[in-house]
Amino acid sequence: MSDDTIHCIKLGREGQRLKRQPYPGELGQRILENVSQEGWKMWVGHQTMLINEYRLSPMDPKARQFLEQEMEKFFFGPGSAPPPDYQPDE
Repeated sequence: MSDDTIHCIKLGREGQRLKRQPYPGELGQRILENVSQEGWKMWVGHQTMLINEYRLSPMDPKARQFLEQEMEKFFFGPGSAPPPDYQPDE
């Protein structure tokens, strides 16, 4: 493993290391140390789906708290599930 790669906790394999901490605080540091660029990209897509499906405003503190909890579950917990009635575009 080189300095440019990391064992991604989300993908379970080696991947390109993130260039900088993608989120503030302790959670952001854990992501930097454990998640690859590809794993982070997966979260960005999932987060976008959550924002759209739940009609969240990133300016709303409750929405930000919800998204942070989902991010924690996505990377370090059982996973972040889509809304119960979510139907992905085919």
